[in-house]
Parts: sequence; structure tokens; C-alpha cells
Amino acid sequence: MSLTVAPESGVTLPFTSREFRNAMGQFATGVVVVTANTEGEVHAMTANSFMSGSLEPPLVLVSIAKSAKMHERITKAQSFGISILAQDQEWCSNHFAGKTHPVLVPNFVQLEHIPVVEGANVQVATVLRHAYECGDHTLFVGEVTALVQDQGPAPPLVFHAGKYAAIAGAN
Repeated sequence: MSLTVAPESGVTLPFTSREFRNAMGQFATGVVVVTANTEGEVHAMTANSFMSGSLEPPLVLVSIAKSAKMHERITKAQSFGISILAQDQEWCSNHFAGKTHPVLVPNFVQLEHIPVVEGANVQVATVLRHAYECGDHTLFVGEVTALVQDQGPAPPLVFHAGKYAAIAGAN
């Protein structure tokens, strides 16, 4: 792999997967919990590779590693939930990233039979419409069938450069 330093210089430098990941980490993102219900069991994982895709029809996208258990679960369920986390839900993000809290345990509620995190700033239920292979990941495109937005949403949970961050001026 190579990285163009400046278009006019034509200078390229080799870079590793870790360097690429660190570079992409300079893009601040929100944090979501992706959920799926397979055979009556709720599965969840933390992600920051989420975005809206379209207003008409309302579509959202999430990128999931092919090696992740969630990849198979979304494929099997043909639906997924998205919970956009608030700044005070860092513990919840950590929980679904494998760093469980000794006392706090996230609760789920059902939104059109799709589990979402209770108390999230936004809860979204989707039906899977497309799945596009993208290297070692798959872009799952879900059509939004229902959403709930907190009437007084808290500042969002933000991730930047490998750690949580706060938005300046957010309460």
C-alpha cells in the first residue's frame, strides 16, 4: 500500500494496516450499538462505522467486519437495530466492545421487534435491504422502519484517535 503525501510531489510512503487505522481514527465519529435478534436471542456490538445513507427512502449504513459474529447475525436476521449513544453512555459502549462494567448492565427495549438500547439518544429499527462486500467488511444497508428520538437528547458520545472525546460547548 502507498499513501500520497502531496499530489504535486508524487512522493509515496508505504503504510501498514495499523497506520491506516490510526489515520482514519483522526476522523471523529459518533458511537452506536448495533443489535440483531436471532432465534430469540439479542446480540449487540459497539460500532462507529455508521452513517445515514438516504432520506427517501430512509436508509442507514453500517460497516461490519466479515470476521465479526454480528456479520452473520445481521445476515441471518435480515434486520438490525441502531442505538445512537449519549455522552453519559460510555459504559454501554465499553460493554458491547467487550469491556463489561461490574455493576452497570445495558437494557434493551423492542422497536418493531428489534432490540435497541434503552435510553439511547436515538433508537432505529431497520429491515436489511442491501449488503455490499467492501474488502474485509460488508456494508449493510437498512431501511428505517421506525425510530425514536429522545426529546431532550444529551450530547452525543464521540470517538476520536482511539478514545472517547467530548464536543466543545456541549452540556
